[in-house]
Amino acid sequence: MDLQLSGRTVLITGGSRGIGYACAEAFAAEGCHVHIASRSADALGAARERLRARFNVPVEIHPVDLSAGGAAARGLVDACSEADILVNNAGAIPRGDLIAMDDAKWRAAWELKVFGYINMTRAMLERMYARKSGVVVNIIGLAGEMPTYDYVTGSMGNASLMQFTRTVGSKSVDHGVRVVAINPPLTRTDRMVSLLRTQAGKDLGDPERWPELTRHLPFGRPCEPSEIADLAVFLASDRSAYTSGVVFSVDGGQASRH
Repeated sequence: MDLQLSGRTVLITGGSRGIGYACAEAFAAEGCHVHIASRSADALGAARERLRARFNVPVEIHPVDLSAGGAAARGLVDACSEADILVNNAGAIPRGDLIAMDDAKWRAAWELKVFGYINMTRAMLERMYARKSGVVVNIIGLAGEMPTYDYVTGSMGNASLMQFTRTVGSKSVDHGVRVVAINPPLTRTDRMVSLLRTQAGKDLGDPERWPELTRHLPFGRPCEPSEIADLAVFLASDRSAYTSGVVFSVDGGQASRH
């Protein structure tokens, strides 16, 4: 299926690793001009070299801390003003219950994951509205649908971004712009594997047994980053041109089991 994305420009936050990097690969494979942003210039440089080695497309990098507020978001958008697609992906909210997540930890987590998405979307919509075209894809997380007490900050943050997507995406279509979201479940990123290796070492006595800790998941495995990225590419394409203000959960039916 030709997604008709060749020649378009995508900006991906948190694009140096994990789901963000998988998105960069998927868009590059479709012939897009790729911009990736994250805090680490070294990680971005390494990601750019890997992408350039595989795909014959322009790849540009932007070291930026999006937890710094609206000015950081506007600066990044100014540097990528021609972007047709924005993928909001930067942010990792730590686990912790209401007592463990004190005010400082809570605010720091939301500055990047919640307000970072809001600030990037606000800045980019101004550009997209002027052109009467564009797509915003928010990579959120399944905790917004499956809240847990020991992940209260992430559960609430993800739920708020789900509603943010629905409200903004319901009106953005009046300006020719679509806003959609994806809720990934536990996904096999380097960060996830590192955490599970540590847990397997404690619980099973061997870090290499970490796959055993995922057997309870649908299909007996975690989600692959490429499975999220492939949906992001489709939703950003004209093949999904009547889709806006909706949140897609890629969870193998996990939320419905509960």
